[in-house]
Amino acid sequence: MPVSKAEILSMFDDMFHELAEHPPVFTIDGLMDYEIPHRERIAKNLFLRDDKKREYFIISVRPDAKADLKAIRRIIGSRPLSFASEEDLESMLMLRKGEVTPFGVLNDSSHRVKVFIDSFFSGGIIGVHPNTNTATVFLRAEDLLSVLSENGTDASFIDMDAADC
Repeated sequence: MPVSKAEILSMFDDMFHELAEHPPVFTIDGLMDYEIPHRERIAKNLFLRDDKKREYFIISVRPDAKADLKAIRRIIGSRPLSFASEEDLESMLMLRKGEVTPFGVLNDSSHRVKVFIDSFFSGGIIGVHPNTNTATVFLRAEDLLSVLSENGTDASFIDMDAADC
């Protein structure tokens, strides 16, 4: 059973968080069609895999970032990257298309998926889906990394500007 929105929000009971409910969205551009607070702090989340299907990653970047997979590869030190399949998304993270979020790794009992968050969010808030594309939760980026690390996930900041992504 996937970790629910309510379970995710309860992890932040004693920490800053703000929830914005909205109709289902499937892209960052679709989300921008709605009146959402902190729009500039909403993360674009990419579910990627290496060319051997050995390593999987969720990369959270600022909303206007390009998905330059060669640059991301250099930054995280991986083999060549491509987007993971919808089947992998569902089987590994129990998420569907449009629901990619760092919180998906809470459903990854094998801790196979690593999370990298653009340092653009460091020291501020980040907006991500709470395992459903009908809401966006805003929280401190460091609190997000802390919760993911406590879950056993390899999660850290990366400097996306280092490769001009």
